[in-house]
Amino acid sequence: MVSAAFIGPGTVTACTLAGANFGFALIWALIFATVTTIILQSFAVRIALVTRLGLAEAMMRTMGSPVLRIASAILLIAALVLGNAAYEAGNMSGAALGLEAMAGGALPFGNGPVILAIALLAGAMLLFSKPKWVERALISLVLFMSAAFLLTFILTKPDIGAILSGFVPMIPDGGLLTAIALIGTTIVPYNLFLHAASVKERWSSEIYLPEAQTDNAISIGLGGLVSITILSTAAAALFGSGKEITNAIDMAEQLTPLVGSFATFTLGAGLFAAGLTSAITAPLATGYIVQEIFGNSSHMSSRMPFKIGAIIVILSGMSGALLGYKPVEIIFVAQIANGLLLPIIALFLLKLANDRTMLGQHSNGWKANVLGVTILLIVSLLGVRLIARALGWWP
Repeated sequence: MVSAAFIGPGTVTACTLAGANFGFALIWALIFATVTTIILQSFAVRIALVTRLGLAEAMMRTMGSPVLRIASAILLIAALVLGNAAYEAGNMSGAALGLEAMAGGALPFGNGPVILAIALLAGAMLLFSKPKWVERALISLVLFMSAAFLLTFILTKPDIGAILSGFVPMIPDGGLLTAIALIGTTIVPYNLFLHAASVKERWSSEIYLPEAQTDNAISIGLGGLVSITILSTAAAALFGSGKEITNAIDMAEQLTPLVGSFATFTLGAGLFAAGLTSAITAPLATGYIVQEIFGNSSHMSSRMPFKIGAIIVILSGMSGALLGYKPVEIIFVAQIANGLLLPIIALFLLKLANDRTMLGQHSNGWKANVLGVTILLIVSLLGVRLIARALGWWP
């Protein structure tokens, strides 16, 4: 579920733009992001299984004073609601972009009605029902698109030496925003909370921790592999062509070696499915967070805080998607917002993973803390550099 959540329209867009504009140079960012996601999600898995609490609920219990608890709750909700609203706008725009590609060009009635329909569908599924067959059908389409990228990667036979050169960390001129977008589309902050909520439902106690951690590493590792193949196929097909990527039809060119004239339809179907599934998971995670902070984490979908949190994200995302910006631009900006949000969530998570009162023998050891602090420093420095450049303080 977590892998399907981060392989959304943002992943396809950010990876395609990275490959088309910078070749294989930013593969290292995806490798770093995938390994980081595995580590951070492993913290969330351990916390959820040991404490039997949702991540936001566990965070609130570690705050000593009521003032600190309230301040932390406000910071957490503000950061996640704003970040998820940006992400939701990207999800809805991505689904509309997919339909546009399937139609072979701009929709005659524009993207507005599509975005409104997606918002209504996501809201109805969250508030009234969750039909499993719909979710499975949509996720199957995303998996189909992922398989298409993997097969195209094999058929295009990209230069292995060029790919390996991308393992060396470096940021090409003009590549900082793209590097942060790649990290933001892989290490999705709300997935930490969604994963924690699902883990404590799937496994009944901490004795299943090894199994849960193996599941975490394999599923996210496969998701990271798909992201790398999307970047690589775009680099092989589009880098150096001088082509500007403005819509899904442009992005679909990288699938031509596999499916020929069906490339646009294949990418469009996958983008639509990815956008719709992510348009459901983003408000779902926000609902969990708000419910855990203001209510009881059990039976969340029937509680008012859950519904309020989910509706706010859907309405905010819909408003952002209707502003009239190009869908590719909205999706890309959403990934940058996630990249800037990550240091805040990572700090909360690292603090919680070291709480011996709650976790006992399962709290972080020195190796986990070295990894956690290193991740926190790197994502913080990338965020600071981005802000400094925006203000003209960094060349």
